[in-house]
Amino acid sequence: MRFVDFLRTTVLLSAGAATMLAAVTLASAGAEGEETVVYVSVGWWAVAVVWGGWVGRAARPSAPIARLLASARASHALPEQRSGATLVNRLWPLLASTISAGVLGFLAPQIPGMATGFAVIWALLWRRQHGAVAAIEERDGVRFYVEHTSPLRRIRLIRTPGFGGRFLRVDGAAQ
Repeated sequence: MRFVDFLRTTVLLSAGAATMLAAVTLASAGAEGEETVVYVSVGWWAVAVVWGGWVGRAARPSAPIARLLASARASHALPEQRSGATLVNRLWPLLASTISAGVLGFLAPQIPGMATGFAVIWALLWRRQHGAVAAIEERDGVRFYVEHTSPLRRIRLIRTPGFGGRFLRVDGAAQ
């Protein structure tokens, strides 16, 4: 799976998890008549939006992404494409936390309320990273792919030659 697609999907899944957890919070708190939980949760969500939006506003790669790109293993062959397996393999903590917070939300609505804020922050922190990585790919004429590793190990990337880059003008002269 291309790394830019992985980053894009991570943002969308985090936003989807936040939406689902917010719905569970509101449904559970509404059923139990706990208005205070709703007001505190909405306040936390607003703080999460402001903080995540502020910290994630940069259009350059974050330090962890830059280190990950720099440590990518070079390969001339495309890696095996298993997008679904890669997503489950790398995003299982998001899946586990979303499911557990959603289930616990029927016992205590403040649990998914807190988890919603963290999912919002995560989505907003990473929202511009795919564009930064795509710009590096275009500049260097390479493509980064997520390497299939154990779910408990750090993510690793493979760098392959790409078809990007603006090396020649239309008339064939070097820039």
